[in-house]
Amino acid sequence: MARRILWASLALAPATALVDLTAHPGKVTLFVLSALSLMPLAWLIGLATEHAAEHTGPGIGGFLNASFGNAPELIIALFAVHDDLPQVVRGSLSGSVISNLLLVLGVTQLVGPARGLDRRSLLSQLGLVGIAALAFVPTVVLGYTGHPERHTVVDASIPIAVVLLVLYLTITRGNLQRHQEQERAAPAAGTWTLPVALGTLAAATAATAVMSELLVHSLDAFAKAIGASDFFIAVVIVAIVGNAAEHGGSILIARAGKMKLATEIAVSSGAQVGLLVAPAVMLLSLAFSHPLGFAFRWEELVAMGGAAVLVAGTVWNGRSSHMKGAVLVLAYAGVVVGFLAAGNR
Repeated sequence: MARRILWASLALAPATALVDLTAHPGKVTLFVLSALSLMPLAWLIGLATEHAAEHTGPGIGGFLNASFGNAPELIIALFAVHDDLPQVVRGSLSGSVISNLLLVLGVTQLVGPARGLDRRSLLSQLGLVGIAALAFVPTVVLGYTGHPERHTVVDASIPIAVVLLVLYLTITRGNLQRHQEQERAAPAAGTWTLPVALGTLAAATAATAVMSELLVHSLDAFAKAIGASDFFIAVVIVAIVGNAAEHGGSILIARAGKMKLATEIAVSSGAQVGLLVAPAVMLLSLAFSHPLGFAFRWEELVAMGGAAVLVAGTVWNGRSSHMKGAVLVLAYAGVVVGFLAAGNR
């Protein structure tokens, strides 16, 4: 019954697009509709990833989910750059890293069974997140010693973006080669073919991108309606909704008992945002009239680095547990309270 409801709710995305084109609803209504539309799309991306992983193994499957799932995050960020919303861009990027590492990984361990994890892969990606947090320190300092959007910050961000991109691609290539060399069991009966799974991933991601655009354009009105700062909406709500694909997918996969794949999705998505999506957005923003610098707030930087260290501690022994999941979720709740108190810069 639940699966039938999820399949039926996929109609929310085209219905929302149609309502936007014909009825021109208020921005708050549009924000809610687009956010709700992203949920079944997240389930579909998770389902397609689960089928693809039957052919590729959990390591490559997690990378595929993170890559397709982070496409909306990239699109959201670029729309926000175009609309000259730098705080929203940085907030959605840092919030995505933090929510993946603490909230998503925590919930996957709460809903899934205690199982062995790919310790080596997870720790290597957490190390990348830690490196990214350290790399952002110079631009964060510049952001607090003058206007955070000045060209000096942008110029200092360019080499950081290039180094992070090269580092991510190098490490990821090695990880994918190692996963490819591992033995894989034959796909289970009823598994979709790999082309069908990848085609479904692509179609669901495209629909997610459209809903993400509607979400960004209605964000400011929603923030004013609920009385929250743009920073809080971006770093918490937009980050979670924009990454609904990985969030929903990894949780559903964890419930099915596939903990290696579920945890790989959560951690690899966080690392990919920090070292691929964020640098890509920064470099692509140079084509806009308002280029983006890595002038993150100190709250964001501390939360990113702290999340990487805490998660590394929980996966150090290579096993998941409900207690570890609870610790990560509580840590995320504390971060959210801190962001709410911080307000806009």
